[in-house]
Amino acid sequence: MKKTGSLVALAALAASGCVSQGTFDEMQAAKNREIQGLQSQRGTLETQVQALQSQKTDLEREKSSLSDQEAELRRQVQALEQQKAQLESASRQKATQYDSLIQNLTEEVKKGQLQVRQYKDMLTVDVAEQLLFDSGRADLKESGKAVLKKVGEALKGYEDKVIRVVGHTDNIPITKGLQKRFASNWELSVARATTVVRFLQDVGVPPERMIASGRAEYQPISDNDTPEGRQKNRRTEITLVDRNAVTEATAPRP
Repeated sequence: MKKTGSLVALAALAASGCVSQGTFDEMQAAKNREIQGLQSQRGTLETQVQALQSQKTDLEREKSSLSDQEAELRRQVQALEQQKAQLESASRQKATQYDSLIQNLTEEVKKGQLQVRQYKDMLTVDVAEQLLFDSGRADLKESGKAVLKKVGEALKGYEDKVIRVVGHTDNIPITKGLQKRFASNWELSVARATTVVRFLQDVGVPPERMIASGRAEYQPISDNDTPEGRQKNRRTEITLVDRNAVTEATAPRP
């Protein structure tokens, strides 16, 4: 409408003879250029508006994504806090259980018949060889049966644990007189561990919770060059291990 009005005004001026035709044409051309400039500005503004709307849409999507990420992080934090609380509770429970086990065996520990060691989630009861077996033998002595019976009674309640029994010897070779029965310390250490497991089974410890193995002289805890050191190395270890840890360690590899 503005363009039409301007042209009408110019036409009226031209008709009345107030301006020359050349002046009229110049004025009309200037007006056309002005209109084209405004149209160009309008197009630029429309392009800017579209770009801003696109940016707004992107920012809204980003905001929504960040909100989702924040919600997920909160869920992860809550899950971690729950896991932490469960681990702390389990740790306190294990500590209480182990304290109870140690108290049940305090008398034997004081007598030097047993040694109790705790490492992380494992509790190990070391029984000296001289309490359980005669030299080069794998038959339980009467002096060791009473102690093992008490150990077995104390271990029954740990249903979530596997009981690992490991026999150890010193580095003195098996004498020729005993080699027909035990070819080496390997056989002797395994036989002793098996004897202990069978006795624990007899006093009520479920056999599916037990593992018997022998390490011969290859896992010493003292120097084998002295009688005292060799005596420490001749031992039977009874260790409580988390059932899950044993399952993972023995599971077949893909």
